[in-house]
Amino acid sequence: MSRTTLRELNGFVQAPAKLAESTLILIDFQNTYTQGVMELDGWEQSLDAAAQLLARARAAGTKVVHVINDGGEGTPYDIRAEIGQIHPKVAPVDGEPVVVKEVPNAFVGTDLASHLTEGQDVVIAGWMTHMCVAFTAQGAFLNGNRPTVAADATATRSLPVAGTDVPADQVHQGALATIADLYGVVTASQKEIV
Repeated sequence: MSRTTLRELNGFVQAPAKLAESTLILIDFQNTYTQGVMELDGWEQSLDAAAQLLARARAAGTKVVHVINDGGEGTPYDIRAEIGQIHPKVAPVDGEPVVVKEVPNAFVGTDLASHLTEGQDVVIAGWMTHMCVAFTAQGAFLNGNRPTVAADATATRSLPVAGTDVPADQVHQGALATIADLYGVVTASQKEIV
């Protein structure tokens, strides 16, 4: 039996964004997620995919906005320390703004919306799929933008829920399904965003 998404029922665009006509939003590619208690499953592969997407975006003249989470001094999200810095593989270059957020939805309490034009397509990649990627995709949708999320350029971790551990892949796929149901287009690979 074929399933229908809320996107389809509402007549929203089903095609991925065009990279050259979009803004690329890179979310929380911080060292926080590469080690220790917050290390994500598959972070290396997702980082490589994000670096490829970023290189293609820069070559296409796509506007790039980096988002970083600041949890405060002494936390794993301390942007003043190495642990909270953006990974060197996707670090900003001159002219690429960095938006500092404190909650999962990067539109809340930040100037992210001011870096976008009304109704514009946005391409999203980042860490963690079930948290900041999903909530920022929702934020983009509610802001009137059209998000496309590159699944291979996102990653997350397993989570304890109701006395069991939900494997990272299930958490990842569940988050992507939530996005794809209403908030945006999800591509399996960043290579599908041309």
